[in-house]
Amino acid sequence: MLAPACSARSRVSDVSLAFILVLGLSACGDDASAGTGGAGAQAVAGGAGGLAAGGGGVGGEGAAGGASFDWNLPAGVPKPKVPEDNPMSLEKVELGRHLFYDERLSLNETQSCATCHQQALAFSDGRAQGLGSTGELHPRGPMSLTNVAYLTTLAWANPALVRLEAQALVPLFGEFPVELGFSGQEQELLARLEADATYVELFEAAFPEQPEPVSLDGVAKSLASFQRVLLSYDSPYDRYAYGGDPDALSEAAKRGRTLFFSEDLECFHCHGGFNFSDSVSHEGTVFDETMFHNTGLYNLGGNGAYPADNTGVFELTGVPSDMGRFRAPTLRNIALTAPYMHDGSIATLDAVVDHYAAGGRTIESGPNAGVGSENPFKSEFVNGFTLSPSERADLIAFLESLTDTTFTTNPALSNPWSRP
Repeated sequence: MLAPACSARSRVSDVSLAFILVLGLSACGDDASAGTGGAGAQAVAGGAGGLAAGGGGVGGEGAAGGASFDWNLPAGVPKPKVPEDNPMSLEKVELGRHLFYDERLSLNETQSCATCHQQALAFSDGRAQGLGSTGELHPRGPMSLTNVAYLTTLAWANPALVRLEAQALVPLFGEFPVELGFSGQEQELLARLEADATYVELFEAAFPEQPEPVSLDGVAKSLASFQRVLLSYDSPYDRYAYGGDPDALSEAAKRGRTLFFSEDLECFHCHGGFNFSDSVSHEGTVFDETMFHNTGLYNLGGNGAYPADNTGVFELTGVPSDMGRFRAPTLRNIALTAPYMHDGSIATLDAVVDHYAAGGRTIESGPNAGVGSENPFKSEFVNGFTLSPSERADLIAFLESLTDTTFTTNPALSNPWSRP
C-alpha cells in the first residue's frame, strides 16, 4: 500500500487532500538534490527479541519525536527522524501493524497494505507494476519498505511526498491510479474500524488523549509508526561492517564490496552510506538531500524521452532535464525485490549489472527503441565499466550479502490477525 507504486499524478478527494495538507506535505529538494504499556505494547516487544533481533527492535515509551524510543540499532547507525506531532509509541506501532495487514482497508476488502508489501520479499511484492484493488495496473512497481523511515522522499519521482503520515493517505484515497479505492468513502472506512472492538481498544491505547480516538489522523499516524520500525540491520554485511564479525562475509562478497565502492563502477555515489541510498535523513541531519537520477534506461527517439506514463520528475515539473529522473531505492535486501527499476523492466540482478556496465540500456526495436547510453539527460555517474566473469560474480555476491532474513521472518513485523 505505502509504496510509490502510485503515479506522480495521484490525487485524492478534497477531504483527504485537506488531511495531507494538515499532516505537513511540503516540497523537499529538487531533481539534482533535491503512551505506555498495554497489550499492544507487549505484542510488539515480545517474540524474536522485539521488532528485529540484532537490529531494529523497540521498547520504551514514546516521547516528543523519537528521543526516548528504544530503536535497538547497531552501533554507528543513527536514529530515524520522527515528527514531533507523532511521537513513537509501542501502542501506535501495534495499531499500525493491524491496519497494515487488514484487507478491510480496501473498499472492496480484497487488498491490504501488505498485499503490495510482503514481508518475505522485504515488503515489496515481486511485480513489475503495482496492481490496485480494482484491478488497475499501475505504471510503476511498489518499492520495498526496508528502512523507509530514513527516506527524504517517499515516491519514485515526487519530491513533495516527504512524510509517511501524508503518504499513507495516497493509496487509501488516490484516484490516479486507484489502489485501495476509498476516494470519497472516508466515513465507510471509519465505520468499519469503529465496529471492530479490537480496533476500538487499539485506537484508545494508541491515542488516549483523543476524545474520539478512531480517526483518519490516527490511521495515518499509526501506519507511519509501524513503517518506521521496518528496520533491517542483520544482514551478513551488517554483521561484518557493524558487528565486527570478519567471517560474516564470504571472500567473494568482500571482493565485490571493494568493486562496489570503487570509482570504476561508481555504484556508491547513488547507493552509498548506511542505507545504500543517497536520499537519506536521520537524527542530526541538518539538510535533507533528495536526489533523482536518469540512468539511461530509455532514450526514445534519440532525444532523451522516456515512455509517456513514466517520465520521472519531468511529469511534475515539465523541465526537460528532469526527464527520466527517479529516486535510487535502497539496495538493502535487493536480492529479494526483483524485478528492478521503476517499471520492473529488468528482471534480474545480473541484467541490472549489464545495464550499468553498458552505461545505459539499448532497446533494439519496438515503441521503446533507443540507445540509453546516449541519453542526453543521463547521470554523470552512469558511464559504463568492464567486469570479468569472476568480478561480476563477486559484485552480485556482495549485493546478495545485503539480505536480512531476520527482517523478513521476524514475527513482530508479521500479520497479527488470526487465521482460520
